[in-house]
Amino acid sequence: MTPRRSIYAAVVLLASMVATTAPAAAATGISPAHGIAPHQLVVRFDGERHGRAVGLPRGVRVGTAVGALRRNPRVRYAAPNYIATASTDVQTQTVVPNDPGLLSRTASPPGDWINRQWNFLPWNEGGEPALPTSPGGIDAIGAWTNLAAAGRPGAQGITVAVLDTGIAYRGWGKRFRRSPDFSPRQFVPGYDFVDHDRLPLDENGHGTHVAGTIAEETNNGIGLTGLAYHAKLMPVRVLNKNGSGRASDIASGIRFAVAHGADVINMSFNFSCGKRVPGIDQELRNAYRHGVVAVASIGNLGSESCVAPPATGPRVIGVGGTTEGGCLGSYSLLGKHIDVVAPGGGSPVSGCPSVSARPIYQVTFVDGNPRRFGQPDTYIGTSMAAAHVSGVAAMVLASGVLKPHASPMGTVNRLTRRLHKTARSLGLPPTRQGAGLIDAAAATAPAPGT
Repeated sequence: MTPRRSIYAAVVLLASMVATTAPAAAATGISPAHGIAPHQLVVRFDGERHGRAVGLPRGVRVGTAVGALRRNPRVRYAAPNYIATASTDVQTQTVVPNDPGLLSRTASPPGDWINRQWNFLPWNEGGEPALPTSPGGIDAIGAWTNLAAAGRPGAQGITVAVLDTGIAYRGWGKRFRRSPDFSPRQFVPGYDFVDHDRLPLDENGHGTHVAGTIAEETNNGIGLTGLAYHAKLMPVRVLNKNGSGRASDIASGIRFAVAHGADVINMSFNFSCGKRVPGIDQELRNAYRHGVVAVASIGNLGSESCVAPPATGPRVIGVGGTTEGGCLGSYSLLGKHIDVVAPGGGSPVSGCPSVSARPIYQVTFVDGNPRRFGQPDTYIGTSMAAAHVSGVAAMVLASGVLKPHASPMGTVNRLTRRLHKTARSLGLPPTRQGAGLIDAAAATAPAPGT
């Protein structure tokens, strides 16, 4: 009998033994907000390297089967195949920007991105006098200058895996187009774990937006800018067109990114509050052992009620969201797993001295159409914040400010400490802001003892 059939048989046998006697309460504790894949478990037996999704027969409850399997000494872990959802506080109206010249090579004045991307501006007056400042900015301009001086402009040589709804990275048939502010040379091969093919094309727009913040093409006379604009993007589709994804597919996506040379993994999605997702934790530990930096959104108030996985996973940099006015976003959660905060846009928490509430602008789909692109004003939340941290992490790795370390894990530790050390405090407790708002220029600036 093959290992897969052996596991399936064990699941069916154990589940069937208790299906008729277990009380209805055995299935409690599964959040309806994010939910689970119906009639599925993720199980790892002794002697197996990874967990796998296993189907249950009709009539057998997921909670009942999990309880039975956890009592089996041969089972390393058993869990529902939880569903994650993208961490975006999407507004109700999608608006195409009034200035279509922003996507034209000739109609927009040079440097006009500054009028939209407040999140990339310097936050103080210490930089170039001609540049505007923004209290919520992370000073990407200073970081770009630092990397150019280091000979690694735009995080050249770094690869960022974007685990999301896919990316509009190429055209395909009559349905899909490449985003006009990406070029083919920006991408390395990825994989689609939703449709199980090698075309991880976006069907939602979320992944394209996230990828744009990380590495949208820059200084090309079109559209907006990205942080690590010379880094390679690896599209790994783990969320479907509705922005939901199964734990088993996400675990496979992390494993793929590590195996194929990603330096940073961005995860702008969350499971429900308080859930333990062992298969993903296992892959995150493996990523850490290989020196891969894992970044995740903490979730948004309303979709989640507490900081949620994968941000709570081992060695993950958990990211909350801030606003244009340099305040905490009204959607950003409270918890001990917040490492730093970064621009997510939107409305500030009550009591903030600034009411500035612009979103995060990047080029992505208009009205969910993968053939129409614009700069919608609907992208707000910790999904956007996590993308900023992944972009800055790529820039720190490329900048050379981290001293070489004998251990891959040491590189992850040093980078995390670097982000903590250079973050700007917003005067809030660590359970709200972590170490503070990231500062891209400070994080990439040469400093002794790094």
